[in-house]
Amino acid sequence: MVKRTEPAAQPPTLRAFIAIELNEAVQIALREVQDRLKKAVPPGVVRWVNPKGIHLTLKFLGDIPASQVQEITEALTRAGASVTPFTFVVEGRGCFPDFRRPNVIWVAVTEKSGALARLQKAVEAEVSPLGYPPEGRAFRPHLTLGRTNRDAGGEKLRQVGAAVENTVVEVLGTVEVRSLSLMRSDLRPTGAVYTRLAEVPLGGV
Repeated sequence: MVKRTEPAAQPPTLRAFIAIELNEAVQIALREVQDRLKKAVPPGVVRWVNPKGIHLTLKFLGDIPASQVQEITEALTRAGASVTPFTFVVEGRGCFPDFRRPNVIWVAVTEKSGALARLQKAVEAEVSPLGYPPEGRAFRPHLTLGRTNRDAGGEKLRQVGAAVENTVVEVLGTVEVRSLSLMRSDLRPTGAVYTRLAEVPLGGV
């Protein structure tokens, strides 16, 4: 059954993405990693993501017409039905594009059966005809902990990268994936606020 939690009133367009939501235990573990890193990086250089809003993004859609939410939800229902429930492990850390020039600080996701990759490809295939073509780069599953400020100097960025590289992140937990969600993102001065627009089950749920 598709679960919808749409707000009463919506603007003509919504900033949206498709994601897998995390359990509370993993969110708490991610906060602990953030707390460790905050003590190791220069102050004011990284904008940290609220752990309650951390998720595994499968597809960023950008601005979508509010009138298209139903059609996208139906596409996700088809994508979800093609993959049965699976689990992934949260372990390891890194930076995009690399430790020397960190723009994004993340924790890694490991899923060895291939189910996560199949689900992401199914999502891409279903939403592409709706005007959201596949990205040119390969899917690299990760959980974003924070982003560096654009005006940060090179030396501070190197310090951030070194701190992340020197931080050991062992297994933080396991996530059982039984559904995927269409999420709305509202950008505010205090950070992004996420709202679930719809949740669809995987096959067999």
